[in-house]
Amino acid sequence: MSEIVWITGASSGIGRALALRLAREGRTVVASARNQAALDALAAEGGKNLVPLALDATDKDACENAVAWIEAEIGPLALAVFNAGTHLPMGAADFAVAPFRQLVEINLMGTVNVLAPTLAAMRARKSGHIAVVASVAGYSGLPTASAYGATKAALINMCEGLKLECDALGIKLQLVDPGFVRTPLTDKNDFPMPFLMELDDAIDAFVAGLAGNSFEIVFPRRFAILLKFLRMLPYGLYFKLVRRMTGV
Repeated sequence: MSEIVWITGASSGIGRALALRLAREGRTVVASARNQAALDALAAEGGKNLVPLALDATDKDACENAVAWIEAEIGPLALAVFNAGTHLPMGAADFAVAPFRQLVEINLMGTVNVLAPTLAAMRARKSGHIAVVASVAGYSGLPTASAYGATKAALINMCEGLKLECDALGIKLQLVDPGFVRTPLTDKNDFPMPFLMELDDAIDAFVAGLAGNSFEIVFPRRFAILLKFLRMLPYGLYFKLVRRMTGV
């Protein structure tokens, strides 16, 4: 039996491209997203190794049922990539509860909803591999990303907190922090995107990272290094540089 992989947020962008890459490498890939038509198109392109499973990650019960179905009908999960998420730009001028809550439910709680039952299944057999997709936007606060960045920062902190315990349980936990990658989501951005990475190059880095042992998989690396440097600066200098970079 081929290795069983589950990818959420697989209907477009990084998730879709990763699902196709791993399926073509011979792994059995269960691809999840809310859009059934997009999943059917993905399955048609990916062939027999790609299994579509429609799922709303904000539905806790549905996530638990999805893990149970995969384990019972497809096989024990070897790798789970939790990639479901979205971005809604929001700054001080349009700061509001509803969009903030929406991002928390999708980006943060949507990940928690799939992570909890997956951890339980892997914990029972003391093996497995989980990759949680956050973002370099979670390193520090950036204009118009007050909600998006907060959800990604929470995912980063969550994974850091779980890492050592997962090691002790025999579960490989990795954190994936992409920068700007050319996808339908970033195509909507109307601002300069430093070090914008082509999707195929990003997937190369993603797959190589999954095969390695580093806790964090990050791409493009130069952008991540820049943002990690910025977050170490005193706030006065940090805000001055961010203002210069973003024009806010």
